[in-house]
Amino acid sequence: MRHATLPVLISGALALAGCQNMDKREQDTARGAAIGAVAGAVLSSATGGKAGTGAAAGAAVGAIAGNLWSKRMEEKQRAMERATAGTGIEVAKTADNQLRVNVPSDLSFATGRADLNPSLRPVLDQFAQGLDATVLVRVVGHTDSTGSDAINDPLSLARARTVRDYLEDRGVPASRLMIEGRGSRQPVADNATDAGRAKNRRVEIFLREPAA
Repeated sequence: MRHATLPVLISGALALAGCQNMDKREQDTARGAAIGAVAGAVLSSATGGKAGTGAAAGAAVGAIAGNLWSKRMEEKQRAMERATAGTGIEVAKTADNQLRVNVPSDLSFATGRADLNPSLRPVLDQFAQGLDATVLVRVVGHTDSTGSDAINDPLSLARARTVRDYLEDRGVPASRLMIEGRGSRQPVADNATDAGRAKNRRVEIFLREPAA
């Protein structure tokens, strides 16, 4: 009986996670339950307990964690989508549960420059507002392939630094901010065209919660 309980719990939670008529929070809750069930069962078996009991406890904890995380992410995502509607800025949740705001070149920085475009300031103001005390922010600067790495690498980092400084001035603690410059190494479009290069000149801002 013990061995039959675990597959039923896990397969049931995974099946629920895939239901098309569930909203995103409900799907995340089910996924959290499945992950928690596996972890709970493994831990329980390894310590001499009952796998089914451990799976049930783990499923409950995982369901709660998945639901809370999704709720926070959904609220912030909706707020950012409202703030950036019609601007061309992309707001999305990543596969690893971060919130990514992709800011194209026409809203962030002029070609070859690292001073902040005024049109980006309201977006950053929205970003800075309502961040709870645990959220971590990572700013990543990118360039197109025009020019050498000796130019593009420091330029992409300088752009990320400008965004970081602005957020810090708006009250986000420096300890929760980190920056990276990727130069031209992570294009999202073809650098052979003007339109592609414009997409590659961008700043990405990621929000995440620290690991538990």
